[in-house]
Amino acid sequence: MNSNDSHEVSQLNELKIDLDAIAVIAHYKGNSDIIMDEQMPIFGGYAGGIEETAIVNVATHINSMVMSSASWHLDGPVHIRWGSTNTRETLMIAGWTCATISEFTDLLSGNQYYPCAGPCTEMCLLEAAAQSMTDTASGREILSGVASAKGVITDKTTGMEARMMGEVARATAGMDIDTVNQILDKLVASYEGDYANAPAGKTFQECYDVATVTPTEEYVKVYDGAKKKLEDLGLVF
Repeated sequence: MNSNDSHEVSQLNELKIDLDAIAVIAHYKGNSDIIMDEQMPIFGGYAGGIEETAIVNVATHINSMVMSSASWHLDGPVHIRWGSTNTRETLMIAGWTCATISEFTDLLSGNQYYPCAGPCTEMCLLEAAAQSMTDTASGREILSGVASAKGVITDKTTGMEARMMGEVARATAGMDIDTVNQILDKLVASYEGDYANAPAGKTFQECYDVATVTPTEEYVKVYDGAKKKLEDLGLVF
């Protein structure tokens, strides 16, 4: 790695650190590296509910600079039951937190994407779209995704999910906040009843031509269908 690459160190839940991480930070600082401090506050965990977790999340951003000497902070409020960053509650936490950080500081903030559903499914793309809208409207500088299927299954992430994240971010930029919230309310409602039975989707090898690194015709159709659903909700690409 080069010194201008982001070098990760993670806080522990919530607002804690261990000696190993302190040693890593010292190493990074000694090399004049770019430091990326990562932390995913847990909704329903130590912090509590939506408001309490948002407060902890703001503190986590500040802590990343004070404790880790970070160049930027990688966020990712996660639901304790569903292991996802795309639920209604975690989107509220992420949006309120980033809007606050953007309004009152000059800190750089990123967000991690962990949909419940796997690649090559409409649900996965809509989950990513909801978080992208939230991040963009609240002033997030960096979108870090997408770790489909909660980021825990080998080969279940592809470029198509990141493409949706990026296209939605561009479409959302400059939109009125009230309009964004109206679309988000309907969008999240379209998938939030399916967390327990989220479609597993397909592996990279199953929905991409590995030789050319291009999505299959099936995945392109799924993508276009999800995009059409977003357009029907009011998003203009």
